[in-house]
Amino acid sequence: MTHCKYILICGHFILFILIFSCKDSKSSVLFVEDISEKKPYESVVEAETKDDFLDSLKLNINFKPSGNYSNIKKGIVGDRGYFKNLYESNSSKAIDSASNYLYSKLINDIVPFWYGTPWDFNGYTNIPNQGEIACGYFVSTTLKHLGFNLNRYRMAQKAGLTEAKVLQAKTALKIFSNVSFSVLKTKLNLVYKDGIYFVGLDNHVGYVLIKDKELYFLHASYYDDKVLIELAETSPCFASNLYVFAEITTNKELMKRWIFNDILVVPKS
Repeated sequence: MTHCKYILICGHFILFILIFSCKDSKSSVLFVEDISEKKPYESVVEAETKDDFLDSLKLNINFKPSGNYSNIKKGIVGDRGYFKNLYESNSSKAIDSASNYLYSKLINDIVPFWYGTPWDFNGYTNIPNQGEIACGYFVSTTLKHLGFNLNRYRMAQKAGLTEAKVLQAKTALKIFSNVSFSVLKTKLNLVYKDGIYFVGLDNHVGYVLIKDKELYFLHASYYDDKVLIELAETSPCFASNLYVFAEITTNKELMKRWIFNDILVVPKS
């Protein structure tokens, strides 16, 4: 009987150790790099939102990936023909439609697969949640997958101002320096409408989503070590002495270049 009690106690102790170990290892389970490419785009990853109160219904955006990533990219390429044909008969409608289309494809179809992808200064993975991604590569890679004709390596290796000039002429960029967040937010809402924008900071880049006059920062975060979306106001990575903004989905010239698959040249500086 004593021997049985001893076995029972030992069993309980081992079970306790196993449970404790599982709780301790959650990060390695969540972000383990899967080098087998049996299903490279179909991992279901919960959206990484630093601010738990971000409401996907209120924002009208998806936080969870849906479908097959390869098929989504192929579908975008295939859809380009529709906008090109529409442009021939109604250029304004084609550009407006492309703007709405690319907004939805980027924020609702492409980006959800990237949430939670580990950040690394030297990361350049081309596959969401396999390997690591740096902030510049997150932007250039997702734009590439959205169908923009660009060299994601050259773009990602440039400073924020140069990256911005890939998307918009320098004279059209909005540049702010040494301003508080409240002042920046007010100024942006005076010149921009709801949409997705590129932002270059002192030592970081990402997307800014403007929605109902609120600013959200979508980026590969060196603070949280992963891709996420959060309120710009409370993001440690958004603090900067310099802000360089380029329009993306509200940029009519860029929409036209996407429609005709024009090469986006990366300036030397």
